[in-house]
Amino acid sequence: MFNIGDLVIYSNVGICQIDDICEKTYGGMTRTYYIMHPIDDNSLIIQNPVDNDRILMQGIIDKSESEELLESFKLPGIQWIDNSSERQKAYSGIASSGDRQEISRVLNTLLCKKHELEMNDKKLSEHDRRLLLYIQKILFKEFAITLDTTVEAVTKKINQMIAFKMNKTSRHEVAKYVN
Repeated sequence: MFNIGDLVIYSNVGICQIDDICEKTYGGMTRTYYIMHPIDDNSLIIQNPVDNDRILMQGIIDKSESEELLESFKLPGIQWIDNSSERQKAYSGIASSGDRQEISRVLNTLLCKKHELEMNDKKLSEHDRRLLLYIQKILFKEFAITLDTTVEAVTKKINQMIAFKMNKTSRHEVAKYVN
């Protein structure tokens, strides 16, 4: 159970802060509810039953996990799936799983593919672009909070790691054919 003041990842809304935990009665049924708001929108109030297992709600990661996940962007992500409908199903499933390590790997792959395509004056598909932005918004904000920095600083650091990795890969690919 979470406490008042805790930051949580709530479904597809993103990072929310729990403002209250109280009992509410709806339709003659009394249950305990988390009352929360997205940290980027104080005007939106969300009420979620404490015992609701159908909606993903989990605490944010700690500093050491953030540092470990951040470093993982130096490594390869997951395998790119060429078939767009298979990719959409697989990557969206991972994104909704709540497993930050796997979500980071999907984001890593999407960022690498975006970088690769941009080098060839192309763009990600609309679905891939939306998924990348959705994951990036939540995960980078989570990194920024736990590492006591800004989303911009996290974005810059990860983009530098991706660019370095992609440039290194390109040099190795060229060297394979030259030697």
